[in-house]
Amino acid sequence: MDLIPVEIGPLNPQVQDLAVGVVLFAVCFLCLVPLLRRMNRVLEARQQATDGVAAEAERLRGLAEEKRAEIEAERADARHDAARTRQRAEAEGAALIAEARAEGLRERAELLARAAARIDSDLAAAEAELQEYLPELAAKLASGILGEPIGPGVPTRAADAS
Repeated sequence: MDLIPVEIGPLNPQVQDLAVGVVLFAVCFLCLVPLLRRMNRVLEARQQATDGVAAEAERLRGLAEEKRAEIEAERADARHDAARTRQRAEAEGAALIAEARAEGLRERAELLARAAARIDSDLAAAEAELQEYLPELAAKLASGILGEPIGPGVPTRAADAS
């Protein structure tokens, strides 16, 4: 017996074949449903695990970004502190150099003043010593130039002319 009363060849199924097919399909379906449910649970667990790992990865990425920002801020502060320290050291160094230069100039001025005073005192002592021997040295010089002895008791020509 055919399901459809019109003759369409092998496309017209018989009722017994159709009943056997429906029963076999129902048996296969009932056997596969628990397997499909288990597969769905595994897929859902996998999805949840993947989502959980992704969420954890996002959370860790956010923490890493925060730490990186903190470290960058600390590095910037450290650079600013180093620049301030370097600037302060340069200013202190310049002040020390200026102070040392001023001290050197002051010591130089003191040395020059002492040397000038010593030269003046030595010059005064030499002049005093030479003043003592001046008449004798003048007489010797005049004797050498004139070629005749001149002394304190020898009359000069100017004295003879008068």
